[in-house]
Parts: sequence; C-alpha cells; structure tokens
Amino acid sequence: MKFLIFLGSVRTSTPPRPARLGERVSKACLSFFSTCYPEHEIELIDPLEYELGAVFKPHFSYSKRTVPQDLDLLADKIRAADGYIMLSPEYNHSISPALANLLNHFGSSLFSYKPSAIVTYSSGQWGGMRAAVGMRVFLSELGCLPVSSMVHIPHAQEVFEEDGTTHVNQDHNRWGSYINRTFSQLVWWAQACVEQTEKSDPHALISAFTGTPADRDAP
Repeated sequence: MKFLIFLGSVRTSTPPRPARLGERVSKACLSFFSTCYPEHEIELIDPLEYELGAVFKPHFSYSKRTVPQDLDLLADKIRAADGYIMLSPEYNHSISPALANLLNHFGSSLFSYKPSAIVTYSSGQWGGMRAAVGMRVFLSELGCLPVSSMVHIPHAQEVFEEDGTTHVNQDHNRWGSYINRTFSQLVWWAQACVEQTEKSDPHALISAFTGTPADRDAP
C-alpha cells in the first residue's frame, strides 16, 4: 500500500535551536514506519516544495488546462494513497495553518474512505495535543477519518536529532513502540478500506459534490 506523511510547517527555523523542528519529527516517523512496514511505500509531502501562492485557490477550482502542475501531481499522489499521516505543530491551540492551507487545496473526494493518523509535536511540554483535538474534526470532514491512537511529542528537539534519529538520552525502543502503535492502527484500517473498496466502490454509492454548495442542502 501507499502512504503519505504531510508535514504541517513551513518554518525554516525553530527555537530553541536554529533548525526546522517538524522536519526532524517527520524523518523519525518515516524511519519508524519504514522499519516496521518495509512492504509498504511512504512519501513525505513538504509544503515548502509546493508553490501554493499568496492567494488561496484550490486545485478543483482550476480548469483542467490551467491547473498548476505541482498541484496536479500532488492530487494524483493523494488519490493513489491508501492512508495519510498528518504531522502538525500547535498554533493557538489549533492545527497548523500551513497544514490546513495545504490540505484545503484539495477536495475531500481525494481523501475519502481512507484512514489517517495524527502526529503532533512541540518544543514545549504539551506535544501539540490541543491541535490534535481540532485535527480530528478537520480530517473527518475531509473523509480520511483519524484512527483512535495518536502520537504527541513534547520537547521534540530533545527527543530526535536533526536527521530524525533518536537522541542518545532517549529510549529508542520505547519511542518506536509508542509511535508504531498508531501506525499499526493506520495500516490495519487502510488494508480494511482497500479490501472493502474492491468489493464495493464507495464513490459509486455516494457521488462527490461537484456542482454548487446547494448540492449539500437538505430537501
């Protein structure tokens, strides 16, 4: 199966050290996932690698001839993926605006009927856990319902090195067990969704809204 990990930060430096905190967490997640599930593919989606522009315009608002190529390629990756890992810091007790902005560029039909996992982090003591609460609602609306287990990493700069390896003062095996508890749920649900989709295409049962907002109205 194929999985995407979305990094929800566009900061190029993070206190207390001049290094990108989310990047080291994403590298650690990639390593733990690949070690535990080498048979599956996983790819990091970094918003710094995409030209989203200052003015918000989602992928589905463009005509097929004018849609930016990088958005089109990312839409294909989202459509082809079987599950998602959403990685976010906490901003004002909520989801990272960088992650929300990136995901809002795509319609929910690309994410629907596939699971997601929530990973949050911080340089302080809370580990981004308050952002995770809002992420459950956000991801559910996209249709990629989050699994029950979550990952919260407080003082992330003391847990992982810049290359994603576990800090020498940390218990690598305990962190691996903790993180892979969530990833194992993600893989289990992804496999279940793949098998059920092969039996019954959910998009054929309930069509995506492609007209006007009024399509969502009650009778």
